[in-house]
Amino acid sequence: MLKGAIFDMDGTLFDTEKLYRKAWLEVAGEFGEEKNYELPTAISGTNLGEESYKVIRRFYPNVDAPAYLARVLVEVRKASERELELMAGVEEILKFFHGAGVSMAVASSAPVEVIEKNLSRANLRGYFKALVGGDKVKNGKPAPDIFLLAAKELNLAPSDCYIFEDSLNGIKSGAAAGGKAIMIPDTVQPTDEIKKLCAAIFPNLNEARQAIMEGRL
Repeated sequence: MLKGAIFDMDGTLFDTEKLYRKAWLEVAGEFGEEKNYELPTAISGTNLGEESYKVIRRFYPNVDAPAYLARVLVEVRKASERELELMAGVEEILKFFHGAGVSMAVASSAPVEVIEKNLSRANLRGYFKALVGGDKVKNGKPAPDIFLLAAKELNLAPSDCYIFEDSLNGIKSGAAAGGKAIMIPDTVQPTDEIKKLCAAIFPNLNEARQAIMEGRL
């Protein structure tokens, strides 16, 4: 078993990717644009700053990208306050790692303030030694920066860490950092390119935990 485990937040710990997906689409009308169903997939996992602005501008060249992102975040925050659900197997795998002495971190494109708030609301904050948000690194996912920093804050080499992700950009980031990238697909399924970067792919965290317990991962 490895010494560390780093988790993405949205779509990996919390069932929030569906909230982001809805917001990315619904906000388009406020800016006089048609819904583009490729946008949510393209932007999933990117840093909620310059990286996201680039993706928004690619789909909507005439839109004020910072304003668009701000509106999306408002809608997601409101929705999260009404419904913040855990993904399947979250509590079980966190308890398992805690009992095994595995150090844990969250590495999310969301700001640290949002990570703290969500974990506290779900009574999960105590499991994590380190929290790294997109506001703590210069280059967001798919660059490796966020996972490199998370491993550093755990005082571990990235190669000593399982990295759990649901997004394509997240898997690219985790693999580039040198960690054992494990995909738990949520709204986006892995492409052939992504499959090559994954140490494993599981439908949920329960199956990932079982594989680790049995020494298969």
